[in-house]
Amino acid sequence: MALIQRTRPEALLVLADGTVFHGEGIGASGMTTGEVVFNTSMTGYQEILTDPSYTGQLVTLTCAHIGNVGVNPEDMESRSIHAAGLIVKAAADFPSSWRAKQSLPEALKEAGVKAISGIDTRALTIHLRETGAQPGAILTAEPGRELSDEDVARVLAAARSWGSMAGQDLAQTVTTKEAYEWTEGSWEPSREGEPAGFRQPVAFPYHVVAYDFGIKTNILRLLADRGIRVTVVPAKTSFEDAMAYEPDGIFLSNGPGDPAPCTYAIEVAKKAIEAKVPLFGICLGHQIMGLAVGAKTLKMKFGHHGANHPVENVATKRVAITSQNHGFAVDAETLPENARVTHRSLFDGSLQGFELVGQPAFCFQGHPEASPGPHDLDPLFEKFAKSLAEYRRR
Repeated sequence: MALIQRTRPEALLVLADGTVFHGEGIGASGMTTGEVVFNTSMTGYQEILTDPSYTGQLVTLTCAHIGNVGVNPEDMESRSIHAAGLIVKAAADFPSSWRAKQSLPEALKEAGVKAISGIDTRALTIHLRETGAQPGAILTAEPGRELSDEDVARVLAAARSWGSMAGQDLAQTVTTKEAYEWTEGSWEPSREGEPAGFRQPVAFPYHVVAYDFGIKTNILRLLADRGIRVTVVPAKTSFEDAMAYEPDGIFLSNGPGDPAPCTYAIEVAKKAIEAKVPLFGICLGHQIMGLAVGAKTLKMKFGHHGANHPVENVATKRVAITSQNHGFAVDAETLPENARVTHRSLFDGSLQGFELVGQPAFCFQGHPEASPGPHDLDPLFEKFAKSLAEYRRR
């Protein structure tokens, strides 16, 4: 039997420092720019690509073979792909999963996302670890067209003109335009005659306003699982407008970009802390809480992106394996005295969580919603639900 021959268009990845990789295009034709980062997750490429936190980034997946399980609508973390581009060693044209509705290349082309395969992602990852995350650009040629030295020069110029993630307020670009309600829980297998699917909790004793800075769907599902009805609001919603919904607590979501320019969100966090309203922040929300209490944030060399990061609970010394996706961190040395450090990364010692002494306010830098990634930190959602119950009693 003859092998199937597939011809993919030429593609280039060029970093701002002049490093050039030649490969094949597996997405849409054209050029895209962004910050090149690497993610060490073995699975979960669909969740990664549709995570709004990756807005403005060209994501390198270090796992050698990507696309085996295809793409399906149930695993989307938002309505569309948010990553600016994708970089892989090899991509599957033919998925082998009963849940697949499309192959990964088909989904990328449909979404207009540029992507490159056939490059040495190990070499690229080592380079990024040594030099740090940096701007880059992907160019995919039209089918049948060969790329030239002039194309390389053009892509290099585009990469160098992109700028930096520092100073970019991207939360406003990915947030919802209007408030909406969320009550759908997590996916469960069939039981007692009910088909498999997303479950609707029976009761909702608590109500939370969630600020959408790029919120992931699975965060909303885990809140709903705990009887929390969620009102998702735009990023620039004032504290007063949020409290008009009469919530039992406020949630600050994950999101892309630099937290420092998000002054509107920092003001909300300050007022929530002053009012002693239960407050829970994840990722960008964690950084915003840090800034709200007077701490400083810093740009990391290459960030944390993956689903295998060990994090230590400072009080219990218990280690959790976590999902991570961030390029900025809160400087623990600048936290005020009333902020108690709760978690630290065992990779580099960076701050992973803190809580305010005597107040129902805490946050975590990683992604405890485990999409993709382990479920070790699910108890953080239980902790939030407990603070809502205590606030309701008061």
